[in-house]
Amino acid sequence: MSETKEKKGWFSRLRDGLKRSSSAISGGITDIFTKRKLDDDVIEELEDLLISADLGVTTAARIAANIARNRYDKEIEPDEIRRALADEVTAILEPVAQPFTLDEGRKPHVVLVVGVNGSGKTTTIGKFAKQYSSAGKKVMLAAGDTFRAAAVEQLQIWGQRTGAEVMTTKVGGDAAGLAYDAFAKAKAEDVDLLLIDTAGRLQNKSNLMAELEKILRVLHKMDPEAPHSCLLVLDATTGQNALNQVEIFGKTCHVTGLVMTKLDGTARGGVLVAIADRFALPVHAIGIGEGEDDLQPFAAQDFARALAGVADNTH
Repeated sequence: MSETKEKKGWFSRLRDGLKRSSSAISGGITDIFTKRKLDDDVIEELEDLLISADLGVTTAARIAANIARNRYDKEIEPDEIRRALADEVTAILEPVAQPFTLDEGRKPHVVLVVGVNGSGKTTTIGKFAKQYSSAGKKVMLAAGDTFRAAAVEQLQIWGQRTGAEVMTTKVGGDAAGLAYDAFAKAKAEDVDLLLIDTAGRLQNKSNLMAELEKILRVLHKMDPEAPHSCLLVLDATTGQNALNQVEIFGKTCHVTGLVMTKLDGTARGGVLVAIADRFALPVHAIGIGEGEDDLQPFAAQDFARALAGVADNTH
Protein backbone atom coordinates (compact mmCIF):
# COMPACT_ATOMS: atom_id res chain seq x y z
CA MET A 1 0.00 0.00 0.00
CA SER A 2 1.39 3.39 -0.93
CA GLU A 3 2.16 5.80 1.88
CA THR A 4 -0.25 8.42 0.45
CA LYS A 5 -3.08 5.91 0.29
CA GLU A 6 -2.30 4.68 3.80
CA LYS A 7 -2.20 8.25 5.13
CA LYS A 8 -5.49 9.03 3.44
CA GLY A 9 -6.99 5.83 4.90
CA TRP A 10 -5.94 6.90 8.41
CA PHE A 11 -7.28 10.43 7.91
CA SER A 12 -10.73 9.18 6.88
CA ARG A 13 -10.72 6.79 9.87
CA LEU A 14 -9.68 9.67 12.11
CA ARG A 15 -12.47 11.81 10.68
CA ASP A 16 -14.98 8.99 11.25
CA GLY A 17 -13.58 8.42 14.73
CA LEU A 18 -13.92 12.09 15.66
CA LYS A 19 -17.38 12.37 14.10
CA ARG A 20 -19.17 12.73 17.44
CA SER A 21 -16.80 15.52 18.49
CA SER A 22 -16.75 17.27 15.13
CA SER A 23 -20.44 17.11 14.27
CA ALA A 24 -21.30 19.06 17.43
CA ILE A 25 -18.69 21.70 16.56
CA SER A 26 -19.41 21.80 12.83
CA GLY A 27 -23.19 21.88 13.26
CA GLY A 28 -22.87 24.57 15.91
CA ILE A 29 -20.75 26.71 13.57
CA THR A 30 -23.38 26.41 10.82
CA ASP A 31 -26.10 27.48 13.29
CA ILE A 32 -24.12 30.44 14.58
CA PHE A 33 -22.65 31.82 11.36
CA THR A 34 -25.43 31.43 8.79
CA LYS A 35 -26.23 34.93 7.50
CA ARG A 36 -24.91 36.75 10.55
CA LYS A 37 -22.16 39.28 11.02
CA LEU A 38 -19.36 38.46 13.41
CA ASP A 39 -20.18 40.66 16.41
CA ASP A 40 -19.74 40.30 20.18
CA ASP A 41 -22.79 38.02 20.51
CA VAL A 42 -21.52 35.70 17.79
CA ILE A 43 -18.05 35.57 19.35
CA GLU A 44 -19.63 34.65 22.68
CA GLU A 45 -21.71 31.89 21.05
CA LEU A 46 -18.59 30.51 19.34
CA GLU A 47 -16.75 30.56 22.65
CA ASP A 48 -19.62 28.69 24.37
CA LEU A 49 -19.65 26.12 21.56
CA LEU A 50 -15.91 25.46 21.99
CA ILE A 51 -16.29 25.18 25.78
CA SER A 52 -19.11 22.65 25.33
CA ALA A 53 -16.76 20.67 23.05
CA ASP A 54 -14.32 20.42 25.99
CA LEU A 55 -11.66 22.80 24.68
CA GLY A 56 -11.61 24.51 28.09
CA VAL A 57 -12.57 28.07 29.02
CA THR A 58 -9.20 29.78 28.53
CA THR A 59 -8.38 28.03 25.26
CA ALA A 60 -11.89 28.60 23.87
CA ALA A 61 -11.78 32.32 24.68
CA ARG A 62 -8.39 32.78 23.02
CA ILE A 63 -9.34 30.83 19.88
CA ALA A 64 -12.63 32.75 19.49
CA ALA A 65 -10.79 36.08 19.92
CA ASN A 66 -8.14 35.08 17.36
CA ILE A 67 -10.76 34.01 14.82
CA ALA A 68 -12.64 37.28 15.31
CA ARG A 69 -9.56 39.49 15.03
CA ASN A 70 -9.60 40.21 11.26
CA ARG A 71 -13.20 39.30 10.65
CA TYR A 72 -15.09 41.55 13.06
CA ASP A 73 -18.34 43.01 11.73
CA LYS A 74 -18.12 40.96 8.52
CA GLU A 75 -20.49 38.26 7.32
CA ILE A 76 -18.51 35.03 7.37
CA GLU A 77 -19.32 31.68 5.79
CA PRO A 78 -19.39 28.71 8.22
CA ASP A 79 -16.71 26.94 6.11
CA GLU A 80 -14.29 29.83 6.61
CA ILE A 81 -14.83 29.59 10.37
CA ARG A 82 -14.21 25.83 10.32
CA ARG A 83 -10.95 26.36 8.45
CA ALA A 84 -9.93 29.18 10.80
CA LEU A 85 -10.73 26.96 13.79
CA ALA A 86 -8.65 24.14 12.29
CA ASP A 87 -5.71 26.56 11.85
CA GLU A 88 -5.98 27.81 15.46
CA VAL A 89 -6.14 24.25 16.83
CA THR A 90 -3.22 23.18 14.62
CA ALA A 91 -1.12 26.03 16.04
CA ILE A 92 -1.79 24.77 19.59
CA LEU A 93 -1.20 21.10 18.77
CA GLU A 94 1.78 21.29 16.43
CA PRO A 95 4.42 21.92 19.13
CA VAL A 96 3.24 18.87 21.13
CA ALA A 97 2.83 16.40 18.25
CA GLN A 98 5.97 14.36 18.88
CA PRO A 99 6.17 10.64 18.08
CA PHE A 100 7.63 8.42 20.78
CA THR A 101 11.23 7.59 19.97
CA LEU A 102 13.19 4.70 21.35
CA ASP A 103 16.52 5.79 22.81
CA GLU A 104 18.96 3.40 21.12
CA GLY A 105 21.66 4.42 23.62
CA ARG A 106 19.80 2.78 26.50
CA LYS A 107 19.57 -0.97 26.95
CA PRO A 108 16.80 -1.18 27.91
CA HIS A 109 14.85 2.03 27.37
CA VAL A 110 12.52 1.77 30.41
CA VAL A 111 8.99 3.09 29.90
CA LEU A 112 6.60 3.34 32.84
CA VAL A 113 3.00 3.44 31.62
CA VAL A 114 0.52 5.11 33.99
CA GLY A 115 -3.14 6.08 33.93
CA VAL A 116 -6.45 5.23 35.57
CA ASN A 117 -8.06 1.81 35.18
CA GLY A 118 -9.95 1.54 31.94
CA SER A 119 -7.95 4.22 30.14
CA GLY A 120 -6.42 1.67 27.78
CA LYS A 121 -2.93 1.30 29.31
CA THR A 122 -2.57 -2.42 28.69
CA THR A 123 -3.78 -2.19 25.10
CA THR A 124 -1.46 0.78 24.48
CA ILE A 125 1.48 -1.24 25.84
CA GLY A 126 0.53 -4.13 23.57
CA LYS A 127 0.38 -1.88 20.52
CA PHE A 128 3.77 -0.32 21.32
CA ALA A 129 5.19 -3.83 21.80
CA LYS A 130 3.85 -4.87 18.42
CA GLN A 131 5.24 -1.77 16.70
CA TYR A 132 8.76 -2.22 18.09
CA SER A 133 8.99 -5.99 17.87
CA SER A 134 7.82 -5.71 14.22
CA ALA A 135 10.71 -3.29 13.72
CA GLY A 136 13.11 -5.97 14.97
CA LYS A 137 13.56 -4.65 18.51
CA LYS A 138 13.70 -6.89 21.57
CA VAL A 139 10.77 -5.98 23.82
CA MET A 140 9.90 -7.05 27.36
CA LEU A 141 6.65 -6.38 29.22
CA ALA A 142 6.15 -6.20 33.00
CA ALA A 143 2.62 -6.81 34.35
CA GLY A 144 2.80 -4.27 37.18
CA ASP A 145 -0.99 -3.99 37.58
CA THR A 146 -0.79 -6.94 39.95
CA PHE A 147 -4.27 -6.53 41.47
CA ARG A 148 -6.16 -7.11 38.24
CA ALA A 149 -5.77 -10.66 36.96
CA ALA A 150 -7.47 -9.55 33.71
CA ALA A 151 -4.74 -6.95 33.08
CA VAL A 152 -2.03 -9.59 33.57
CA GLU A 153 -3.81 -12.00 31.21
CA GLN A 154 -4.30 -9.27 28.62
CA LEU A 155 -0.58 -8.46 28.73
CA GLN A 156 0.31 -12.15 28.37
CA ILE A 157 -1.85 -12.35 25.24
CA TRP A 158 0.02 -9.35 23.80
CA GLY A 159 3.29 -11.08 24.75
CA GLN A 160 2.28 -14.15 22.74
CA ARG A 161 1.21 -12.00 19.78
CA THR A 162 4.39 -9.97 19.69
CA GLY A 163 6.97 -12.47 20.90
CA ALA A 164 7.77 -10.22 23.88
CA GLU A 165 8.68 -11.83 27.19
CA VAL A 166 6.17 -10.98 29.94
CA MET A 167 7.28 -10.69 33.57
CA THR A 168 4.54 -11.38 36.13
CA THR A 169 4.15 -11.91 39.86
CA LYS A 170 1.33 -13.36 41.99
CA VAL A 171 -2.03 -11.54 42.13
CA GLY A 172 -1.67 -8.66 44.59
CA GLY A 173 2.12 -9.07 44.54
CA ASP A 174 4.63 -6.25 44.95
CA ALA A 175 4.67 -4.17 41.77
CA ALA A 176 7.94 -2.45 42.71
CA GLY A 177 9.70 -5.80 43.22
CA LEU A 178 8.42 -6.92 39.82
CA ALA A 179 9.66 -3.70 38.17
CA TYR A 180 13.09 -4.25 39.75
CA ASP A 181 13.30 -7.87 38.57
CA ALA A 182 12.10 -6.97 35.09
CA PHE A 183 14.70 -4.19 34.78
CA ALA A 184 17.50 -6.50 35.96
CA LYS A 185 16.45 -9.25 33.52
CA ALA A 186 15.99 -6.80 30.64
CA LYS A 187 19.52 -5.49 31.26
CA ALA A 188 20.99 -8.97 31.37
CA GLU A 189 19.18 -10.02 28.19
CA ASP A 190 20.05 -6.95 26.13
CA VAL A 191 16.41 -5.90 25.75
CA ASP A 192 15.79 -2.70 23.74
CA LEU A 193 12.47 -1.67 25.27
CA LEU A 194 10.98 -2.50 28.67
CA LEU A 195 7.31 -1.47 29.06
CA ILE A 196 6.02 -1.55 32.65
CA ASP A 197 2.26 -1.60 33.23
CA THR A 198 0.97 -0.08 36.49
CA ALA A 199 -2.24 -0.07 38.52
CA GLY A 200 -4.72 2.75 38.09
CA ARG A 201 -7.00 2.66 41.10
CA LEU A 202 -7.55 6.41 41.37
CA GLN A 203 -10.40 6.02 43.90
CA ASN A 204 -7.73 5.41 46.52
CA LYS A 205 -5.28 8.00 45.31
CA SER A 206 -2.80 7.97 48.17
CA ASN A 207 -2.21 4.18 48.00
CA LEU A 208 -1.82 4.28 44.25
CA MET A 209 0.63 7.18 44.34
CA ALA A 210 2.62 5.52 47.15
CA GLU A 211 2.91 2.40 44.98
CA LEU A 212 4.04 4.46 41.98
CA GLU A 213 6.63 6.26 44.13
CA LYS A 214 7.97 2.91 45.31
CA ILE A 215 8.31 1.69 41.70
CA LEU A 216 10.15 4.90 40.82
CA ARG A 217 12.52 4.47 43.79
CA VAL A 218 13.54 0.93 42.85
CA LEU A 219 14.08 1.90 39.22
CA HIS A 220 16.19 4.91 40.31
CA LYS A 221 18.37 2.57 42.37
CA MET A 222 19.32 0.63 39.26
CA ASP A 223 19.64 3.68 37.04
CA PRO A 224 19.26 7.25 38.39
CA GLU A 225 17.66 8.26 35.08
CA ALA A 226 15.07 5.46 35.00
CA PRO A 227 12.30 5.35 34.04
CA HIS A 228 13.53 7.00 30.87
CA SER A 229 9.97 7.76 29.81
CA CYS A 230 6.72 7.97 31.75
CA LEU A 231 3.70 7.72 29.45
CA LEU A 232 0.30 8.78 30.72
CA VAL A 233 -2.61 7.11 28.92
CA LEU A 234 -5.80 9.19 28.94
CA ASP A 235 -9.32 8.11 28.00
CA ALA A 236 -10.94 10.84 25.87
CA THR A 237 -14.42 9.95 27.15
CA THR A 238 -13.53 11.38 30.59
CA GLY A 239 -13.48 14.92 29.12
CA GLN A 240 -12.28 17.60 31.54
CA ASN A 241 -11.37 14.92 34.12
CA ALA A 242 -8.40 14.11 31.92
CA LEU A 243 -6.88 17.47 32.93
CA ASN A 244 -7.00 16.43 36.61
CA GLN A 245 -5.33 13.14 35.73
CA VAL A 246 -2.45 14.97 34.02
CA GLU A 247 -2.01 17.03 37.21
CA ILE A 248 -2.25 14.09 39.63
CA PHE A 249 0.11 11.77 37.76
CA GLY A 250 2.41 14.67 36.87
CA LYS A 251 3.00 15.36 40.58
CA THR A 252 4.11 11.79 41.27
CA CYS A 253 6.05 10.81 38.20
CA HIS A 254 7.62 13.12 35.69
CA VAL A 255 5.20 12.49 32.81
CA THR A 256 7.18 12.74 29.57
CA GLY A 257 4.39 12.12 27.08
CA LEU A 258 0.71 11.40 26.55
CA VAL A 259 -1.34 8.85 24.64
CA MET A 260 -5.06 9.54 24.22
CA THR A 261 -7.39 6.62 23.55
CA LYS A 262 -11.10 6.11 22.79
CA LEU A 263 -11.49 9.25 20.71
CA ASP A 264 -14.06 7.37 18.64
CA GLY A 265 -16.37 6.85 21.61
CA THR A 266 -16.94 10.44 22.62
CA ALA A 267 -18.01 13.96 21.67
CA ARG A 268 -15.27 15.28 23.99
CA GLY A 269 -12.26 14.98 21.67
CA GLY A 270 -11.62 18.70 22.13
CA VAL A 271 -10.17 17.98 25.56
CA LEU A 272 -6.89 17.07 23.86
CA VAL A 273 -6.62 20.71 22.73
CA ALA A 274 -7.23 21.96 26.28
CA ILE A 275 -4.55 19.57 27.63
CA ALA A 276 -2.00 20.56 24.98
CA ASP A 277 -2.64 24.25 25.62
CA ARG A 278 -2.35 23.98 29.38
CA PHE A 279 0.44 21.43 29.90
CA ALA A 280 2.42 21.49 26.61
CA LEU A 281 3.35 17.82 27.10
CA PRO A 282 4.29 15.78 24.02
CA VAL A 283 1.35 13.83 22.56
CA HIS A 284 2.86 10.66 21.12
CA ALA A 285 -0.15 8.80 19.80
CA ILE A 286 -3.93 8.70 19.65
CA GLY A 287 -6.31 5.76 19.50
CA ILE A 288 -9.58 5.60 17.58
CA GLY A 289 -10.51 1.96 18.04
CA GLU A 290 -9.50 -1.39 19.48
CA GLY A 291 -7.59 -2.74 16.47
CA GLU A 292 -3.83 -3.20 16.50
CA ASP A 293 -3.32 -0.42 13.97
CA ASP A 294 -5.82 1.98 15.58
CA LEU A 295 -3.11 3.60 17.67
CA GLN A 296 -1.22 5.98 15.42
CA PRO A 297 1.38 8.72 15.84
CA PHE A 298 -0.34 12.01 16.57
CA ALA A 299 -0.52 14.41 13.59
CA ALA A 300 -1.63 17.90 14.66
CA GLN A 301 -3.08 19.20 11.40
CA ASP A 302 -4.97 16.01 10.59
CA PHE A 303 -6.52 15.99 14.06
CA ALA A 304 -7.40 19.71 13.92
CA ARG A 305 -9.08 19.42 10.53
CA ALA A 306 -11.00 16.30 11.54
CA LEU A 307 -12.13 17.96 14.79
CA ALA A 308 -13.26 21.18 13.08
CA GLY A 309 -15.15 19.23 10.41
CA VAL A 310 -13.06 20.56 7.52
CA ALA A 311 -14.18 18.60 4.48
CA ASP A 312 -10.95 17.00 3.27
CA ASN A 313 -7.25 16.77 4.03
CA THR A 314 -5.81 18.79 1.19
CA HIS A 315 -3.10 20.94 2.70
